[in-house]
Amino acid sequence: MSATTLNVPHAFEPAYLRLYQSGELTRRVERALRLLESCTACPRHCCVNRWADKFGVCKTGRYAVVSSYGAHLGEEDCLRGGRGSGTIFICGCNLRCVFCQNFDISWQLRGAPTPPEKLARMMLELQRDGCHNINFVTPEHVVPQLIEALPLAIERGLRLPIVYNTSAYDSMESLELLDGVVDIYMPDFKYWDRECARKYSRAPDYPEVARRTIKEMHRQVGDLVLDEHGVAQRGLLIRHLVMPGDVAGTREVMRWIARELSPLTYVNVMAQYYPAGKVSRSEYPEINRRVSPSEYEQALEEGWAAGLKRLDARRPSYLTPF
Repeated sequence: MSATTLNVPHAFEPAYLRLYQSGELTRRVERALRLLESCTACPRHCCVNRWADKFGVCKTGRYAVVSSYGAHLGEEDCLRGGRGSGTIFICGCNLRCVFCQNFDISWQLRGAPTPPEKLARMMLELQRDGCHNINFVTPEHVVPQLIEALPLAIERGLRLPIVYNTSAYDSMESLELLDGVVDIYMPDFKYWDRECARKYSRAPDYPEVARRTIKEMHRQVGDLVLDEHGVAQRGLLIRHLVMPGDVAGTREVMRWIARELSPLTYVNVMAQYYPAGKVSRSEYPEINRRVSPSEYEQALEEGWAAGLKRLDARRPSYLTPF
Protein backbone atom coordinates (compact mmCIF):
# COMPACT_ATOMS: atom_id res chain seq x y z
CA MET A 1 0.00 0.00 0.00
CA SER A 2 1.15 3.54 -0.66
CA ALA A 3 2.41 5.49 2.34
CA THR A 4 -0.31 8.07 1.68
CA THR A 5 -2.73 7.96 4.63
CA LEU A 6 -5.49 10.04 6.13
CA ASN A 7 -5.63 10.11 9.90
CA VAL A 8 -8.48 10.77 12.34
CA PRO A 9 -8.11 14.32 13.72
CA HIS A 10 -10.02 13.71 16.96
CA ALA A 11 -11.65 11.04 19.09
CA PHE A 12 -13.96 8.80 17.07
CA GLU A 13 -17.71 8.58 17.59
CA PRO A 14 -19.84 6.42 15.27
CA ALA A 15 -22.13 8.39 12.99
CA TYR A 16 -25.27 6.54 14.03
CA LEU A 17 -25.19 7.95 17.57
CA ARG A 18 -26.25 11.38 16.32
CA LEU A 19 -29.17 9.86 14.41
CA TYR A 20 -30.20 7.87 17.47
CA GLN A 21 -30.01 10.83 19.84
CA SER A 22 -32.03 13.07 17.51
CA GLY A 23 -34.79 10.48 17.01
CA GLU A 24 -34.05 10.27 13.28
CA LEU A 25 -32.94 6.63 13.56
CA THR A 26 -36.39 5.65 14.85
CA ARG A 27 -37.95 7.35 11.82
CA ARG A 28 -35.49 5.54 9.56
CA VAL A 29 -36.56 2.19 11.00
CA GLU A 30 -40.19 2.94 10.14
CA ARG A 31 -39.30 3.98 6.59
CA ALA A 32 -36.99 1.01 6.10
CA LEU A 33 -39.52 -1.58 7.16
CA ARG A 34 -42.09 -0.15 4.76
CA LEU A 35 -39.77 -1.18 1.91
CA LEU A 36 -40.47 -4.81 2.79
CA GLU A 37 -44.20 -4.55 2.10
CA SER A 38 -43.54 -4.51 -1.65
CA CYS A 39 -39.82 -4.97 -1.61
CA THR A 40 -37.64 -2.36 -3.30
CA ALA A 41 -34.70 -2.77 -0.93
CA CYS A 42 -32.34 -3.52 -3.85
CA PRO A 43 -32.23 -2.81 -7.61
CA ARG A 44 -34.09 -6.04 -8.42
CA HIS A 45 -37.34 -4.42 -7.20
CA CYS A 46 -39.00 -7.83 -6.81
CA CYS A 47 -41.98 -6.09 -5.12
CA VAL A 48 -42.87 -9.15 -3.03
CA ASN A 49 -44.34 -8.87 0.47
CA ARG A 50 -41.46 -9.86 2.69
CA TRP A 51 -43.53 -9.02 5.77
CA ALA A 52 -45.48 -12.14 4.82
CA ASP A 53 -42.17 -14.04 4.51
CA LYS A 54 -42.31 -14.03 0.73
CA PHE A 55 -39.09 -13.54 -1.19
CA GLY A 56 -37.62 -12.84 -4.61
CA VAL A 57 -34.10 -13.25 -6.00
CA CYS A 58 -32.41 -12.98 -2.59
CA LYS A 59 -34.48 -15.85 -1.13
CA THR A 60 -34.84 -13.91 2.13
CA GLY A 61 -38.18 -13.18 3.80
CA ARG A 62 -39.03 -11.20 6.93
CA TYR A 63 -35.77 -11.73 8.82
CA ALA A 64 -32.13 -11.63 7.79
CA VAL A 65 -30.57 -15.08 7.61
CA VAL A 66 -27.13 -15.26 9.25
CA SER A 67 -24.60 -17.95 8.43
CA SER A 68 -21.97 -17.13 11.07
CA TYR A 69 -20.35 -14.27 12.93
CA GLY A 70 -17.04 -13.67 14.68
CA ALA A 71 -13.71 -11.85 14.72
CA HIS A 72 -12.32 -12.11 11.19
CA LEU A 73 -8.56 -11.78 10.72
CA GLY A 74 -8.60 -12.20 6.95
CA GLU A 75 -9.92 -8.75 6.03
CA GLU A 76 -7.77 -5.78 4.98
CA ASP A 77 -5.19 -4.78 7.58
CA CYS A 78 -7.00 -1.50 8.21
CA LEU A 79 -10.21 -3.37 9.08
CA ARG A 80 -8.89 -6.31 11.06
CA GLY A 81 -6.28 -4.39 13.08
CA GLY A 82 -4.93 -6.54 15.90
CA ARG A 83 -8.27 -7.88 17.18
CA GLY A 84 -10.24 -8.65 14.05
CA SER A 85 -13.17 -7.25 12.13
CA GLY A 86 -16.52 -8.23 13.65
CA THR A 87 -18.02 -9.91 10.62
CA ILE A 88 -21.65 -11.01 10.37
CA PHE A 89 -22.13 -13.16 7.27
CA ILE A 90 -25.59 -12.61 5.77
CA CYS A 91 -27.09 -15.43 3.70
CA GLY A 92 -28.73 -14.86 0.35
CA CYS A 93 -27.73 -12.37 -2.32
CA ASN A 94 -29.34 -10.24 -5.01
CA LEU A 95 -26.64 -11.22 -7.51
CA ARG A 96 -26.07 -14.65 -8.99
CA CYS A 97 -22.32 -14.71 -9.50
CA VAL A 98 -21.42 -18.04 -11.08
CA PHE A 99 -17.96 -17.91 -9.45
CA CYS A 100 -19.25 -17.12 -5.93
CA GLN A 101 -16.73 -18.20 -3.30
CA ASN A 102 -19.51 -18.28 -0.68
CA PHE A 103 -21.85 -20.39 -2.81
CA ASP A 104 -23.31 -22.30 0.16
CA ILE A 105 -24.16 -19.04 1.92
CA SER A 106 -25.26 -16.82 -0.95
CA TRP A 107 -27.01 -19.36 -3.18
CA GLN A 108 -28.01 -22.12 -0.74
CA LEU A 109 -28.73 -19.98 2.37
CA ARG A 110 -27.07 -22.23 4.92
CA GLY A 111 -27.90 -20.21 8.00
CA ALA A 112 -30.65 -19.31 10.47
CA PRO A 113 -33.36 -16.59 10.38
CA THR A 114 -32.23 -13.89 12.78
CA PRO A 115 -34.80 -11.50 14.36
CA PRO A 116 -33.59 -8.00 15.27
CA GLU A 117 -33.05 -8.80 18.95
CA LYS A 118 -30.70 -11.64 18.05
CA LEU A 119 -28.87 -9.54 15.48
CA ALA A 120 -28.34 -6.83 18.10
CA ARG A 121 -26.92 -9.42 20.52
CA MET A 122 -24.44 -10.53 17.85
CA MET A 123 -23.18 -6.98 17.43
CA LEU A 124 -22.74 -6.53 21.17
CA GLU A 125 -20.95 -9.87 21.50
CA LEU A 126 -18.49 -8.86 18.78
CA GLN A 127 -17.88 -5.59 20.61
CA ARG A 128 -17.24 -7.45 23.87
CA ASP A 129 -14.79 -9.70 22.02
CA GLY A 130 -12.72 -6.62 21.18
CA CYS A 131 -13.45 -6.36 17.45
CA HIS A 132 -12.65 -3.04 15.79
CA ASN A 133 -15.91 -2.74 13.88
CA ILE A 134 -19.19 -4.43 12.95
CA ASN A 135 -18.83 -5.74 9.40
CA PHE A 136 -22.05 -6.76 7.61
CA VAL A 137 -21.11 -9.03 4.69
CA THR A 138 -23.53 -9.15 1.71
CA PRO A 139 -26.17 -6.88 3.29
CA GLU A 140 -27.76 -5.31 0.18
CA HIS A 141 -31.07 -7.17 0.52
CA VAL A 142 -31.45 -6.81 4.30
CA VAL A 143 -30.89 -3.09 4.87
CA PRO A 144 -34.32 -2.72 6.58
CA GLN A 145 -33.53 -5.57 8.96
CA LEU A 146 -30.11 -4.15 9.85
CA ILE A 147 -31.53 -0.70 10.56
CA GLU A 148 -34.27 -2.30 12.65
CA ALA A 149 -31.71 -4.07 14.85
CA LEU A 150 -29.32 -1.14 15.28
CA PRO A 151 -31.26 0.91 17.91
CA LEU A 152 -31.57 -2.20 20.07
CA ALA A 153 -27.78 -2.58 20.02
CA ILE A 154 -27.17 1.13 20.62
CA GLU A 155 -29.43 1.10 23.69
CA ARG A 156 -27.23 -1.64 25.15
CA GLY A 157 -23.97 0.15 24.46
CA LEU A 158 -22.88 -0.44 20.85
CA ARG A 159 -20.21 2.11 19.89
CA LEU A 160 -18.24 0.47 17.06
CA PRO A 161 -18.13 1.77 13.47
CA ILE A 162 -20.42 0.01 11.02
CA VAL A 163 -18.84 -1.50 7.89
CA TYR A 164 -21.20 -2.03 4.96
CA ASN A 165 -19.48 -4.79 2.94
CA THR A 166 -21.42 -4.83 -0.31
CA SER A 167 -21.36 -5.91 -3.95
CA ALA A 168 -22.43 -2.32 -4.80
CA TYR A 169 -25.65 -3.70 -6.29
CA ASP A 170 -27.63 -1.48 -3.94
CA SER A 171 -30.74 0.65 -4.32
CA MET A 172 -30.55 4.39 -3.84
CA GLU A 173 -33.49 4.07 -1.39
CA SER A 174 -31.39 1.85 0.83
CA LEU A 175 -28.38 4.15 0.63
CA GLU A 176 -30.56 7.09 1.61
CA LEU A 177 -31.61 5.16 4.71
CA LEU A 178 -27.97 4.32 5.49
CA ASP A 179 -26.74 7.91 5.22
CA GLY A 180 -25.43 8.75 8.68
CA VAL A 181 -25.69 5.12 9.79
CA VAL A 182 -22.70 3.59 8.00
CA ASP A 183 -19.18 4.74 8.86
CA ILE A 184 -17.24 2.61 6.39
CA TYR A 185 -18.57 1.61 2.99
CA MET A 186 -16.72 -1.32 1.42
CA PRO A 187 -18.21 -1.96 -2.05
CA ASP A 188 -16.93 -4.25 -4.75
CA PHE A 189 -16.58 -2.88 -8.24
CA LYS A 190 -16.96 -6.17 -10.10
CA TYR A 191 -17.34 -5.34 -13.79
CA TRP A 192 -17.16 -2.48 -16.21
CA ASP A 193 -18.93 -4.30 -19.06
CA ARG A 194 -22.70 -4.97 -19.13
CA GLU A 195 -22.36 -8.25 -21.03
CA CYS A 196 -19.89 -9.66 -18.50
CA ALA A 197 -22.22 -8.60 -15.68
CA ARG A 198 -25.11 -10.35 -17.42
CA LYS A 199 -23.17 -13.51 -18.17
CA TYR A 200 -21.47 -13.97 -14.82
CA SER A 201 -23.88 -12.32 -12.33
CA ARG A 202 -27.24 -12.16 -14.15
CA ALA A 203 -27.32 -8.38 -13.69
CA PRO A 204 -26.63 -6.48 -16.93
CA ASP A 205 -27.28 -3.19 -15.17
CA TYR A 206 -24.59 -3.87 -12.55
CA PRO A 207 -21.96 -1.46 -14.00
CA GLU A 208 -24.38 1.48 -14.06
CA VAL A 209 -25.75 0.66 -10.61
CA ALA A 210 -22.25 0.30 -9.14
CA ARG A 211 -21.08 3.63 -10.55
CA ARG A 212 -24.15 5.35 -9.15
CA THR A 213 -24.03 3.75 -5.71
CA ILE A 214 -20.28 3.99 -5.17
CA LYS A 215 -20.44 7.69 -6.00
CA GLU A 216 -23.17 8.12 -3.39
CA MET A 217 -21.19 6.14 -0.81
CA HIS A 218 -18.20 8.40 -1.36
CA ARG A 219 -20.41 11.47 -1.06
CA GLN A 220 -21.63 10.25 2.32
CA VAL A 221 -18.33 9.26 3.95
CA GLY A 222 -15.44 10.57 1.82
CA ASP A 223 -11.97 9.04 1.53
CA LEU A 224 -10.96 6.39 4.05
CA VAL A 225 -9.66 7.79 7.37
CA LEU A 226 -7.46 5.74 9.72
CA ASP A 227 -6.69 6.17 13.40
CA GLU A 228 -3.18 6.43 14.83
CA HIS A 229 -2.88 2.63 14.73
CA GLY A 230 -3.83 2.37 11.07
CA VAL A 231 -7.36 1.09 11.77
CA ALA A 232 -10.18 2.39 9.57
CA GLN A 233 -12.70 4.69 11.24
CA ARG A 234 -14.68 6.27 8.42
CA GLY A 235 -14.70 6.45 4.64
CA LEU A 236 -14.79 4.42 1.45
CA LEU A 237 -12.76 1.30 0.66
CA ILE A 238 -13.29 -0.26 -2.78
CA ARG A 239 -12.51 -3.88 -3.60
CA HIS A 240 -11.76 -4.90 -7.16
CA LEU A 241 -11.33 -8.60 -7.95
CA VAL A 242 -8.90 -9.25 -10.80
CA MET A 243 -10.31 -11.97 -13.06
CA PRO A 244 -8.91 -14.17 -15.84
CA GLY A 245 -8.85 -12.58 -19.26
CA ASP A 246 -9.63 -9.14 -17.78
CA VAL A 247 -13.31 -10.02 -17.47
CA ALA A 248 -13.61 -7.29 -14.84
CA GLY A 249 -12.40 -4.44 -17.08
CA THR A 250 -9.74 -3.29 -14.62
CA ARG A 251 -8.35 -0.36 -16.62
CA GLU A 252 -11.73 1.32 -16.99
CA VAL A 253 -12.63 0.69 -13.33
CA MET A 254 -9.38 2.23 -12.06
CA ARG A 255 -9.65 5.26 -14.32
CA TRP A 256 -13.24 5.87 -13.24
CA ILE A 257 -12.34 5.70 -9.55
CA ALA A 258 -9.49 8.18 -9.91
CA ARG A 259 -11.50 10.54 -12.13
CA GLU A 260 -14.96 10.44 -10.55
CA LEU A 261 -14.10 9.89 -6.87
CA SER A 262 -10.59 10.78 -5.74
CA PRO A 263 -6.96 9.72 -6.33
CA LEU A 264 -6.90 9.10 -2.57
CA THR A 265 -9.61 6.43 -2.78
CA TYR A 266 -8.42 3.33 -0.94
CA VAL A 267 -8.61 0.42 -3.41
CA ASN A 268 -7.87 -3.21 -2.66
CA VAL A 269 -6.75 -4.88 -5.89
CA MET A 270 -7.61 -8.49 -5.07
CA ALA A 271 -5.89 -11.58 -6.43
CA GLN A 272 -8.10 -14.10 -4.61
CA TYR A 273 -10.08 -15.27 -7.63
CA TYR A 274 -10.28 -19.03 -8.09
CA PRO A 275 -12.82 -21.25 -9.87
CA ALA A 276 -15.72 -21.74 -7.46
CA GLY A 277 -19.48 -22.17 -7.54
CA LYS A 278 -20.63 -23.19 -11.00
CA VAL A 279 -17.27 -22.39 -12.58
CA SER A 280 -15.62 -25.24 -10.71
CA ARG A 281 -17.90 -27.58 -12.63
CA SER A 282 -16.42 -26.26 -15.88
CA GLU A 283 -19.56 -24.54 -17.12
CA TYR A 284 -17.52 -21.39 -17.80
CA PRO A 285 -14.18 -22.60 -19.17
CA GLU A 286 -12.84 -19.11 -19.98
CA ILE A 287 -12.69 -18.26 -16.26
CA ASN A 288 -11.96 -21.77 -14.98
CA ARG A 289 -8.46 -20.87 -13.78
CA ARG A 290 -6.69 -18.55 -11.37
CA VAL A 291 -5.30 -15.24 -12.55
CA SER A 292 -1.66 -15.32 -13.61
CA PRO A 293 1.12 -13.28 -11.99
CA SER A 294 1.35 -11.14 -15.13
CA GLU A 295 -2.41 -10.46 -15.12
CA TYR A 296 -2.28 -9.33 -11.51
CA GLU A 297 0.80 -7.15 -12.04
CA GLN A 298 -0.93 -5.55 -15.03
CA ALA A 299 -3.97 -4.76 -12.86
CA LEU A 300 -1.72 -2.97 -10.34
CA GLU A 301 -0.05 -1.05 -13.14
CA GLU A 302 -3.47 0.13 -14.31
CA GLY A 303 -4.22 1.46 -10.84
CA TRP A 304 -0.97 3.38 -10.52
CA ALA A 305 -1.26 4.65 -14.12
CA ALA A 306 -4.74 5.97 -13.37
CA GLY A 307 -3.24 8.10 -10.60
CA LEU A 308 -4.52 6.15 -7.58
CA LYS A 309 -2.27 6.63 -4.57
CA ARG A 310 -3.70 4.18 -2.01
CA LEU A 311 -3.63 0.69 -3.47
CA ASP A 312 -3.79 -2.23 -1.06
CA ALA A 313 -1.92 -4.92 -2.98
CA ARG A 314 -1.08 -8.10 -1.11
CA ARG A 315 0.25 -10.79 -3.40
CA PRO A 316 -0.53 -14.41 -2.42
CA SER A 317 2.51 -16.69 -2.60
CA TYR A 318 1.15 -18.43 -5.68
CA LEU A 319 1.28 -15.10 -7.54
CA THR A 320 5.00 -14.50 -7.00
CA PRO A 321 6.21 -13.35 -10.43
CA PHE A 322 8.08 -15.95 -12.48
